[in-house]
Amino acid sequence: MIKKTTVLALFACLSFQAVQAQMQVRQDWIEYVEAYNEIAVREMERAGVPASIKLAQGLLESNAGKSDLASRANNHFGIKCGNDWQGKTYEKKDDEYDENGKLVESCFRVYKTAEACFVAHSEFLRDPKKVERYGPLFRLDVTDYRRWAQGLKRAGYATSGTYAEKLIEVIETYELHKYDRMTTVDIESPDGVVKTDALRINDVRYVLASPNETLSEIARRTDIALRNLLQYNEGLTDGNQQLSEGAIVYIQPKRSSYRGRQTWHNVREKETMTGISQQYGVKLSKLYNRNRLVEPQEPAPGQRIKLRGGKVKEKDKPSLLEDYQKEQAPVDPDWLIKDTEPTRPPVKENPPLNPKPQTPTYPETVPQNKPPVKPDPRPIEEDPFGETPVVPPPTTPTTNPPVSTPENNPARPVYHTVQKGDTLWNISQRYNTTVDVIQKLNNMDAINIKLGQQLRVQ
Repeated sequence: MIKKTTVLALFACLSFQAVQAQMQVRQDWIEYVEAYNEIAVREMERAGVPASIKLAQGLLESNAGKSDLASRANNHFGIKCGNDWQGKTYEKKDDEYDENGKLVESCFRVYKTAEACFVAHSEFLRDPKKVERYGPLFRLDVTDYRRWAQGLKRAGYATSGTYAEKLIEVIETYELHKYDRMTTVDIESPDGVVKTDALRINDVRYVLASPNETLSEIARRTDIALRNLLQYNEGLTDGNQQLSEGAIVYIQPKRSSYRGRQTWHNVREKETMTGISQQYGVKLSKLYNRNRLVEPQEPAPGQRIKLRGGKVKEKDKPSLLEDYQKEQAPVDPDWLIKDTEPTRPPVKENPPLNPKPQTPTYPETVPQNKPPVKPDPRPIEEDPFGETPVVPPPTTPTTNPPVSTPENNPARPVYHTVQKGDTLWNISQRYNTTVDVIQKLNNMDAINIKLGQQLRVQ
């Protein structure tokens, strides 16, 4: 009886210690995820590697950051030196043997920071030299972590025969797949809590309107008072107003300034201050104040609106819409008849009187140094190839319209077809825009894109 009781007590003690150890390991792994999830999501946006896969690999390869490689070399993925590595190295016995079958030390890379290693892991998988091995992975959806795990196993990323199963188990145990549907804005929430029940711009939650949905219906759907929605969205004034599909409706107060990297917004044709306020999640009154404008003044196309920081300097104050319209007014046809210069001289508001009126500034007759031209009711233009004069058809004299320039023409939509290896982040960098803008232009609520998909980028 004593022996049986002793065995049971010993078993209970060992079981308790095992549970304690398991809880300790689990807590360490949770802390690792909390420490590196933002880097993983940012790399997913930049390079296309699922955040869940990267976190799971880091957990397994580095034992949640406690391995020798991770603690001494900031190497969380066991990346070896290779022939092109010029940085510091760390020698450690791993899986290499000499000709006599003796285990020898392998060369591993040393990184200055863990983030540098996370970036290097993405570049390792995207290396053009390894496109036959890992290239097919980047044609998968970033949310398909199971096929990514199986693809890494088939590509020979690890020698373990159960590597894919281990990755999937870690991802599902720690719910890492939720990070595959997030953006860096979701991660950087002000209260430190990750929320996925609504979209975010500038750390401000918003919803997208359904076709012909009213603000009152959105108030009922989100359980937020209508008066609050009217206050959060300055451009909306009536609860019964029908909204267009995909219209942004903020469900909490916007920020005083933009928290992203972008400082200025280049105004396009027909854009308004209210639209810019909705686009960046910045209060309309703050935009007006920061740019030294007074409601309801609007900036001109081509001008810049400051999104964050102090007020613009007086010399950088955006020109108003009225000034822009004056600049685009039709040119006086009488002035064109008098002008013989190839370009229009600068116009002065109060031109000085000519002290010598007998010398006309704009002669009414053909200059004497040009050869006489046979009278013809139609003007003659020179052939651009220098062969024969080209006589245009007769036209009725009208006022000369303003010259067409990119500044006074509406911006045409620009589209991009998704290629292998593309992500929303690198597409946004290529077209000098942001991930948020591309998502709004294409009514996207996630960062997932597919090969061959056509995206509007401007």
